[in-house]
Amino acid sequence: MAKKKQKYSILSPDGFSIEFDKTYNGMEEVRTAFEAWKKRFEKQGYYSSNNGKIPLEELEDNCTLIEL
Repeated sequence: MAKKKQKYSILSPDGFSIEFDKTYNGMEEVRTAFEAWKKRFEKQGYYSSNNGKIPLEELEDNCTLIEL
């Protein structure tokens, strides 16, 4: 039986996938997707969470990487 390739998803600080219906095949794809998503908040300088503002330099620590 072939080994199933690991898939990943990234959850925002509010618990939602950063890209709905999208999974990533490895850490390089995870990193690229996260950086593109984070870039969307650069103009305002923070991510607005249900729990308040999260500075962009702390955003990665407040997201969750899950294995599917």
